[in-house]
Amino acid sequence: MKKHNFYAGPSILPDFTVKNTAEAVINFAGTGLSILEISHRSKEFEAVINEAQSLFKEILSIPEGYHVLFLGGGASTQFAMVPFNLLNKKAAYLNTGVWAGKAMKEAQGFGEVVEVASSKASTYNYIPKGYSIPSDADYFHITTNNTIYGTEIREDLDINIPLVADMSSDIFSRPVDVSKYAIIYGGAQKNLAPAGLTFVVIREDILGKVERHIPTMFNYKTHIDGGSMFNTPPVLPIFAALQTLKWLKENGGVLGAQKRNIAKAGLLYQEIERNKLFKSTIPNVADRSLMNVCFVMNEEFMAHEKPFLDFVTAKGMVGLKGHRSVGGFRASLYNALPIESVEALVKAMQDFEKSIK
Repeated sequence: MKKHNFYAGPSILPDFTVKNTAEAVINFAGTGLSILEISHRSKEFEAVINEAQSLFKEILSIPEGYHVLFLGGGASTQFAMVPFNLLNKKAAYLNTGVWAGKAMKEAQGFGEVVEVASSKASTYNYIPKGYSIPSDADYFHITTNNTIYGTEIREDLDINIPLVADMSSDIFSRPVDVSKYAIIYGGAQKNLAPAGLTFVVIREDILGKVERHIPTMFNYKTHIDGGSMFNTPPVLPIFAALQTLKWLKENGGVLGAQKRNIAKAGLLYQEIERNKLFKSTIPNVADRSLMNVCFVMNEEFMAHEKPFLDFVTAKGMVGLKGHRSVGGFRASLYNALPIESVEALVKAMQDFEKSIK
């Protein structure tokens, strides 16, 4: 039976990535060694990391003055690294979900943190608008996509202080004007590679402005100067990331991905609106994520939640159960998910609706 992978992360990867990475686990670049046991200082792996950084810059149209870093520790480590390197006196945060809240909490250990707006009181079911950002803040931090609640900021903000964005779950899903950001970071386990790799896109002139001592491994300058190889990098995920970047380039880059993602999400949201059994958890259409579509049973059909999950599971669909803090259902539509999987889900929703009298 064909599997339809809607997991929120770690999540679906292109077949191209899985196949090439599996082959490299057996024999990497004709060396007769596995990618799992090759030295990160070997010329074969240096070629991999250099090409991955180059393709990353090419696909996102990253301008001069920025570096692409491949690190470990996940996006959660970046919650601390960002204020360690940037927060002198004050930072501003937009609280749009659990991960934004965790990032804000970490920053409070380094200086004053201003929460400019929050949608927490409404279970994060919208993106706040009309807030004011302190002009004297060292930076403004946003989380562009909320995997748990299904909201997304799908535009590049114009602000007058350095902008920092956690793009863990929507990187490469649309074009981004990188020049509007001081730092873009994220875990790779959604749209890029297996878990274990963290990417950071950083404008170098943002650094060197804090007075505190920064431990070596927490200093972005360490990793810029070391070419992401100050210590042993996550070799296998970097190789897999390169395969995904090649696949993405061959399939129309971020513009191609954006077109496919709009089509996939549009198809599913349309069915949610049409189907009597379901409703979206995000009332404002403009705030709805194209990456993580969250929906629940209408009140009168709540008793059918588990039967529906059993129904779609029997049809090869995995990862559709909503996060425990929200309930219901969540379909993650990352770049590698084919539209055929969304079509299969929509058909299952329609078939299940017909079975309910």
